[in-house]
Amino acid sequence: MNETTPAVSIAFRIPGAWSHPKELVRGLPDGFRLTGDSLVMPDGTEIEFGAGPPDDQFPQIFRSSLREEATPEELETLDGYKVNVFLKGPGGSLPAAHAMMQAAAAIVQAGGAGVFIDNSTVAHGGSQWIAMAEDGSPDALSFAFVAIIQGRSEIYTLGMHALGFRDIVMKRSDVEEGFDIVNVIRYIADGEKPVEDGHIIADLSGPRFVVNHMEGDLKLAKSPMGNPFGRLKLVSKRDIADGLAEIEL
Repeated sequence: MNETTPAVSIAFRIPGAWSHPKELVRGLPDGFRLTGDSLVMPDGTEIEFGAGPPDDQFPQIFRSSLREEATPEELETLDGYKVNVFLKGPGGSLPAAHAMMQAAAAIVQAGGAGVFIDNSTVAHGGSQWIAMAEDGSPDALSFAFVAIIQGRSEIYTLGMHALGFRDIVMKRSDVEEGFDIVNVIRYIADGEKPVEDGHIIADLSGPRFVVNHMEGDLKLAKSPMGNPFGRLKLVSKRDIADGLAEIEL
């Protein structure tokens, strides 16, 4: 990581069928309250709050982004939603991400169908979101926030910056041969020390990878998906050896 931690904002969209703001306010758990443009948490932390009208496309976007199937009741609320609640607050660390999860869980408990994360374009049904917020472990946080995207030649993550980490980039062929990128996500999220440039990540029954630090994707830099920490490219030691052999030839 850099000596100065980059600023990261986490942004959520939470659809609900509230007919009036009072319905939302009445449904909030004890200790949470709304004051104008802020959701105030029990410890006094203020999270930026906003609301917008429904649109025809969002329910389908939400459904297609679900990591796991939502309940029929949650999908019914989504399809008939009247308001999209927007929450925005600080991220960039596991504790900050967990605090934002708890803020969103309060809106879900007040009637929200689930949570769409702008930082990774992942969505979760409300009941699953509450369970992950109550868990609060690095595993639960990484499952909640991090998307895994399959490109033609690479597989990469989106959303690791919400937790304070670089995103991961690997060759698609390495993953297809059995190296699980989910284990890398867990390794990084569970680690007490940062993964430095040149770090070795090994599968006990398979390949070894060298970590190369890279800048973040410039195409995403100004979007909520932009990772100011950068990326970790995992290069197989086999590929390095093959490259050296070609140079020698």
